[in-house]
Amino acid sequence: MRVLKATFGVLLTLAIVLGAVAGSLWVHYRTFVTTPLRVPGDRAVLEVQRGSGLRAVADQLVSAKVLAESYPFVALALSTHKGGQIKAGEYELRSGMTPPQLLELLTSGRVIQYPLTLVEGWTFRQALAALAADPVLTGDLLGLSDEDIMERLDHPGEHPEGRLFPDTYRFPRGTEALDLLKRAYGRMELVLDEEWDRRAPGLPFKTPYEALILASIVEKETALAAERPQIAGVFVRRLQRGMKLQTDPTVIYGLGAAFDGNLRRGDLAAESPYNTYLHAGLPPTPIALPGREAIRAALHPAPGDSLYFVARGDGSHVFSATLEEHNRAVRLYQSGGQ
Repeated sequence: MRVLKATFGVLLTLAIVLGAVAGSLWVHYRTFVTTPLRVPGDRAVLEVQRGSGLRAVADQLVSAKVLAESYPFVALALSTHKGGQIKAGEYELRSGMTPPQLLELLTSGRVIQYPLTLVEGWTFRQALAALAADPVLTGDLLGLSDEDIMERLDHPGEHPEGRLFPDTYRFPRGTEALDLLKRAYGRMELVLDEEWDRRAPGLPFKTPYEALILASIVEKETALAAERPQIAGVFVRRLQRGMKLQTDPTVIYGLGAAFDGNLRRGDLAAESPYNTYLHAGLPPTPIALPGREAIRAALHPAPGDSLYFVARGDGSHVFSATLEEHNRAVRLYQSGGQ
């Protein structure tokens, strides 16, 4: 009887101890779940490698001093049935987020997105150089020919110039540069189709591609948004009358690496399919990446009678309807007069 009483007393004591431990653990867990985290420096980047399990990620968080210990986070993930849902990638952690919010982030796939801007007026090769210089993208395209790149974009035989839409693109670390090119190509197709469907009547373009060529010239001729429809109007009227476009940016593009920043009179006489001082009509391809506004201007040129324009020197242009007026403007503004 005494043995039974002693055993009962031990068991009772053990139960009390276990209950106290369980209660303490529960209080500790609840405190953990509701207490905002303190991230070193208030911000940290956690990279979850592909194939990492829950405990490995919890250990990473401890090593990064985001968590003091791993087991409460593991318990949280298991109790909410999210232990196997953590996704690979880079995550931005900030002070103030609670452990449940941290777990929700790691299972959401909302990884850090990095920006890269393709600038309006860039050439295709300038765009490639920007992709190659980006530290987050993978895959080198600079060693490939234009033909190889277009083959990989599933558009063999196309000239690449003007085919990418200039915009800011966001992507996670490890994205292939070729995938970003596909996005930019698809975006240009979408924008060009949208604008072509809404084009003004009576334009001298048989295809959207011809409009893209003119849009690239408009893009290079002026950085002033208000002037783009006027510039486009001049070129459209010239095309309609069979006049040469006589635009410097096409000549410069045709010179390629030979252009040293100074366009000379002899360059205007140099044979090139892009020399619009020698050849009537549009050049064979775009000469740059045109933005939506330049495409819209080419498809909605401003009405008027101007056939010429000359730069004032402040970024704007003077428009003229006759060669006589144009020559006066050239003498005034290209001689430094105001």
